[in-house]
Amino acid sequence: MDIKDGRTVKGTNFINLRDAGDPVELGALYAREGADELVFLDITATVEKRKTLSELVNKIAHHVNIPFTVGGGISSVDDVSVLLQNGADKISVNTSAFKRPQLINDLSKEFGSQCVVLAIDTKKEEDEEWYVYLNGGRTKTEKKCFEWATEAVDRGAGEILLTSMNHDGTKNGFAIEITKLLSEQLPVPVIASGGAGSLDHFVEVFEEASADAALAASIFHFKEIAIPDLKKYLFSRQIPVRM
Repeated sequence: MDIKDGRTVKGTNFINLRDAGDPVELGALYAREGADELVFLDITATVEKRKTLSELVNKIAHHVNIPFTVGGGISSVDDVSVLLQNGADKISVNTSAFKRPQLINDLSKEFGSQCVVLAIDTKKEEDEEWYVYLNGGRTKTEKKCFEWATEAVDRGAGEILLTSMNHDGTKNGFAIEITKLLSEQLPVPVIASGGAGSLDHFVEVFEEASADAALAASIFHFKEIAIPDLKKYLFSRQIPVRM
């Protein structure tokens, strides 16, 4: 769930955001429907130089009984302490970790690598290479996605949340190529994000890209696919899933 000004929003290719509802209510609904985990990303926190609201995390913790990850504006051990104390299970870092990679080492040492999720927003450019983008997809870097993911895991990131900006919100399927590269070459779980539009897209990302998990937003927010139906379908295709 992408959060802006306390509301859940969803866009296409990281722009044209529209309101999708109250994050606490949505989180509670998805937990009841059988989601395995939730991810809350305050997409404007880094840009607007404000911290993810610990109050929102506290509310979510009181209404949601499954693990959840929180990201946005996290830049120190103290930031993480506050979020974990308010009920978050894991935290996600993106721009701040790229600008100061030592942050990953510090967080992993303090809280354990299982707590540290590195979110990577990546885009395939005309040269056919996947580059890292920062600040909610606004700022291109010259660092290639696989290089950055590898360094981050070496520094202690315990999980990679990989979002393809080319696929985000398009509902044309996940980025199989880059997801497969990271999933098969890195020793940590990789969560595929961006592009889910059908039941078969999930099958593809698990079977063809070896993803450990698949993240989706708009298809759930706007009631296009129900989580119980998705899980039943994956189960019918012999994909291990918690029913």
